[in-house]
Amino acid sequence: MVARIFQPAKTAMQSGKLKTQTWVIEHEPSTAKTIDPLMGYASSTDMLSQVRLSFQSREDAVAYAERNDIEYRVIEPKIPKRRPASYTDNFRYDRKIPWTH
Repeated sequence: MVARIFQPAKTAMQSGKLKTQTWVIEHEPSTAKTIDPLMGYASSTDMLSQVRLSFQSREDAVAYAERNDIEYRVIEPKIPKRRPASYTDNFRYDRKIPWTH
């Protein structure tokens, strides 16, 4: 079973970046989830899919995986491209698209 080492992304409900600075190890599911016929819950017999470990750095997470003989793959974080924007740019006279209501 392979584990993923990644840095979690910011959720849509967050404005800050508090929980995005840590690195996480999660095991990929080995079996598909099944639906309980009585209640309709999704369940699985894979207990490792419930384990989620957090680390301060990528190196700590990789060292933990190697120390415990866990196969892993590292997913590098995607850095968002921020375009500088200014409120006054809305009213520039040389805009490509004229400002309208």
